[in-house]
Amino acid sequence: MVDVIRAGRRSAVLTPSGLPCLSTIPTINLTSGCLHDCAYCYIHGYSTYPGEGRVILYENTLEKLQHELVRRRAKPRAVYFSPSSDLFQPAPEVLDLARAVLDLLFRKEIGVAFLTKGCIPDEILRLLVEHAELVRAQVGIITLDDAISQAFEPNAACPERRLTQMQALIAAGVPTEARLDPILPGLTDDPQSVKRLFAALTRIGVRRAAASVLFLRPAIVQSLRRNVPDKEMLARLLSAYQGSERIGLRGTGSHVQTLPSAVRRELFAQMREIASAHSIELSVCACKNPDLASGSCNIAGRWPKQEAWSVQPVLAGEFAGRH
Repeated sequence: MVDVIRAGRRSAVLTPSGLPCLSTIPTINLTSGCLHDCAYCYIHGYSTYPGEGRVILYENTLEKLQHELVRRRAKPRAVYFSPSSDLFQPAPEVLDLARAVLDLLFRKEIGVAFLTKGCIPDEILRLLVEHAELVRAQVGIITLDDAISQAFEPNAACPERRLTQMQALIAAGVPTEARLDPILPGLTDDPQSVKRLFAALTRIGVRRAAASVLFLRPAIVQSLRRNVPDKEMLARLLSAYQGSERIGLRGTGSHVQTLPSAVRRELFAQMREIASAHSIELSVCACKNPDLASGSCNIAGRWPKQEAWSVQPVLAGEFAGRH
């Protein structure tokens, strides 16, 4: 049962992020919470998280965005839609608002970047294709195994649907990348599974991808224990975190539990080797791996240079408008 709670947005629609890779464009959240209910998602730890199967839909977003764009002396080059409130959630109300906001931005010639694990409706997919020069897409795909996907991402699009959507976007000229995040140790990191995934990505034309490993907080562990039905599968995952280490996430001031740096370094090296063999350039998320990586994982896409977004932060949660 899906529960969409309608509410009025009080804060600004265009919001800055503290993450370095999102420092030059504002972010937009259409909802608080996400109906994909991925068991591993970091939003389980948000103080504003409305709960599983429930989202708060900011129904006045379109009107507020129109007013903000009128008041600004210069419009943003592009905006980023945060996956903490996925643009393509399985609820008509959310999708209707998503289409209206996208249409407004395109009419204003403002680019959009998004990361999604959802089903993009045909009508919205056509809209994105019609404005391909204004779109930068990342699609999250962690496995081709339907059983793993269903266990950890119960309401997201199936892996085959995500591949089909990426192929359609790429064929239309939309810069589209894959995001293997989070890698689930013991489940999605074995070389054969990774090779199959990269082979599938190569077949549809993907040439760039980003990756990171699952990090844990108490609320995420609780979600995993509560929502993953295959307890043997869950045990394999959590056992990998024995001897885990605590690191700080870049730009957030918070800390998480993750695999030791030596383990992550070896895993990423292996994945880069496999990606390269399939003619895919793989980057590692530096925000989640500040001890190993630098630069950008390209989550906001590549846009013509402009001055950094200068609005003062208005954060509704630790990762407000973030990935």
